[in-house]
Amino acid sequence: MAKSLVIVESPTKAKTLSKYLGRNYQVMASVGHLKDLPKSKLGIDLEHDFEPHYVVIRGKSKILKEIKTSAKKAKDIYLAPDPDREGEAIAWHIAEELSDNGTRIHRILLNEITEAAVKRAIKSPSTINMKKVNAQQARRVLDRLVGYLLSPLLWKKIRRGLSAGRVQSVAVRVICEREAERDAFQSEEYWSITATLAGEQPPTFPARLIEANGERLTITTEAQTAQILQDLDQAAFSVSNIDQKEKRRNTAPPFVTSRLQQDSARKLRFPAKKTMMLAQRLYEGIEIGEEGQVGLITYMRTDSTRISPEALTELRGYIQESFGDPYLPREPNVYKTQKAAQEAHEAIRPTSVQRDPESLRSFLEPDLYKLYKLIWNRFVASQMTSGLDLITQVDIKANHYTFRASGTVEKFAGLRRVYREETEPWPESTGAEEEGAQSTNSSLPPLTVGESLTLVEGEEAGIQSKQHFTQPPARYNEAMLIRAMEEKGIGRPSTYAAIISTIQDRHYVEKEEARFRPTELGTMVNQRLIGHFPDVFDVEFTAKMESELDGIEEGEKDWVTTVKEFYLPFIKDLESAETNMEDLKGKEEPTEIPCEKCGKLMVVKWGRHGHFLACPGYPECKNTKQFTKDESGKIEVVEEQVETSDEPCEKCGSTMVVKRGRFGNFLACSQYPECKTTKPLKLGVKCPAEGCKGDLVQKRTKKGRTFYSCSKYPTCKFALWDKPVNRPCPQCHSPFLVEKVRKQAGTQILCQKEECGYQEAS
Repeated sequence: MAKSLVIVESPTKAKTLSKYLGRNYQVMASVGHLKDLPKSKLGIDLEHDFEPHYVVIRGKSKILKEIKTSAKKAKDIYLAPDPDREGEAIAWHIAEELSDNGTRIHRILLNEITEAAVKRAIKSPSTINMKKVNAQQARRVLDRLVGYLLSPLLWKKIRRGLSAGRVQSVAVRVICEREAERDAFQSEEYWSITATLAGEQPPTFPARLIEANGERLTITTEAQTAQILQDLDQAAFSVSNIDQKEKRRNTAPPFVTSRLQQDSARKLRFPAKKTMMLAQRLYEGIEIGEEGQVGLITYMRTDSTRISPEALTELRGYIQESFGDPYLPREPNVYKTQKAAQEAHEAIRPTSVQRDPESLRSFLEPDLYKLYKLIWNRFVASQMTSGLDLITQVDIKANHYTFRASGTVEKFAGLRRVYREETEPWPESTGAEEEGAQSTNSSLPPLTVGESLTLVEGEEAGIQSKQHFTQPPARYNEAMLIRAMEEKGIGRPSTYAAIISTIQDRHYVEKEEARFRPTELGTMVNQRLIGHFPDVFDVEFTAKMESELDGIEEGEKDWVTTVKEFYLPFIKDLESAETNMEDLKGKEEPTEIPCEKCGKLMVVKWGRHGHFLACPGYPECKNTKQFTKDESGKIEVVEEQVETSDEPCEKCGSTMVVKRGRFGNFLACSQYPECKTTKPLKLGVKCPAEGCKGDLVQKRTKKGRTFYSCSKYPTCKFALWDKPVNRPCPQCHSPFLVEKVRKQAGTQILCQKEECGYQEAS
């Protein structure tokens, strides 16, 4: 009997589905996209409605051939890539390749990878959604037009190797604009005055001065502070008003992609890329003891807060059994979903609430456990009753001044039994104190109106004054940046991780104390893109394009028309920029700093990572230096930190030092230029070839492409394109992993053995 063929994206998912479907099905993995636009040319017919010319991706011909061979023998073919635009495009490309074999081709969508869901999908197959395919095609064509046509301009005007992205460059703009806000910010002085008081019963508590003569008080000088302290000397304190109210701590919806990335960054300190990689593994399946390979969460790229009726019933039963009736609302909690959300998808949830985090702890790596627990807790909390707090606000009179203290007491935990929102704040303000910023206790002592209070004396008690300065808007951390992109409509939640990874890989932004700041290169490129392409890299325009892509998916917009409306003004701006954009490549700025090697005055040049000092006597003198500029424009030379190696030079015996070149770090003799010996820097990974005792080192081809090979070459000819990582694979125990850069997912850590399928975030 002929088997049916099921085609998925990843080997891990293939393994899980094979377990569920049994011997009558063959499950194969495409390992991502099989076809894409060519790398060597535009690949878009500008004269014929922007028709894309797809080619088989390099290295995927073997996989495609194997799929075609199996398809010829198959009874039915089920295409099961991920249930999103990219997955739909993968399914379409495969269907196009298999369409001539006469076998029935079906599309199945797997929102969760459980046995019941998989078998249900097989019984109710659908067809490929061409609206989704066209939305993906439109995005791919738009991104290719911007990247392929604009990058040569940046190469010509700034330096080679630069690139621009339709969405990524707008994300850089957001970070640059925040930095400009910080640079323009003028700090202002203000003071706070706090009294430590005691009532008839403990505990003591602080209260902050807020009013004078019934009017809001802002203290801006030390002299003003001193006068107030003098007025308060020997003042009597008494309670003038007590206000108590209950506040509900409402339940939160189950995770959608963007919120998962934000909370994972805030609570777990996971980058978005790592979060999505871990979530992918939880979705595709994890070995759970006797259960075998099990998909633990639903699909992790979703905008919908919907929960299936079956999952909702299971969850409400679990809450009642585990926590009791007070924690279960009479009616299920219902949450609003974003306008553009795909209601066919569910929210991100456990495939079974019965698999609580502790029961899985022994089967999950620590980071997988942490993320699963976060998802599980949020899902359970979404259908629990709200928490209830008692908020007490006390006003205290002292002469004509009013102090205020507040406290919070938890009356009912509700959802906080499993999920609390107390996390890192969103520091968007300038730091100025507001009315609500008065001192807050977890609790206050019992107090009555008219009660006299005692000023508590002590080193850090009594009446204390403190000087403050308003702070500039905070730089974006990863959670804040994701929230900003979501609010501004930049990209889609499924692309946030790739965007953040890309702008760092391109050295347009860098992290400083876990927050993003633009590099000099990023600022320079951003200024020129905005100046010459005001629409393409406008935040509102980018958001409008995202809406139009959603419209294509909904069948409301034609994808060719959408691309044409973008392309025509873009190409005009490009032609103008070719003539009018400032050329930085040959620009030199003279300085008064002498070259210590030849005595000539050094000049400022533009290079790979921004400005640097160079000797004008190049190529005879190749001296360069890094520098900084203060606010007045004065240049300060930054002395280079030399990293030495334990390896001596093979020719002269001098110490070898670590140098950075165009293709990464390498070892060079410290006596250069007298001795020009260089050698590759070992990566700490032994060559896996049988019987070889060499080390893997970084090299490059004649065309400049980086690769990694054995230090014993030509005796050993082992080589690979992906960068080795000195850690064994936890799944198949291969001696090392590899670092692979992919367009959609960014940088990933994978097993060197493709058939293994292990992957993690870098």
